[in-house]
Amino acid sequence: QLQLVESGGGLVQPGGSLRLSCAASGVTLDDYAIGWFRQAPGKEREGVSCISASGRITDYADSVKGRFTISRDNAKKTVYLQMNSLKPEDTAIYYCATRTNRRYCLGLNEYNYWGQGTQVTVSS
Repeated sequence: QLQLVESGGGLVQPGGSLRLSCAASGVTLDDYAIGWFRQAPGKEREGVSCISASGRITDYADSVKGRFTISRDNAKKTVYLQMNSLKPEDTAIYYCATRTNRRYCLGLNEYNYWGQGTQVTVSS
């Protein structure tokens, strides 16, 4: 059964860095695109970044471009989100998501497998 598990969240000061991990089981990861999303209290879930199955295509929300980097290690069945220069407005629960047999980035309502989320808090 396909399962995604996020990890790596925590409390960090503004300007700091975190690396989130999305570990997959039950799949051959190089067949699936992975998206990262976040949801802050009182706000809608929003897309952060995504990476194609091959890793050759990546996309970022304008709000994180130049600060976040998505990558994948298919042998480890893991996708990473390196977050640098963190800001208080980055505070949210971060989720990774995928859809079976889809190799390219999808819209929010097209991802039907989600992890449990990991909390990122940016505060001084």
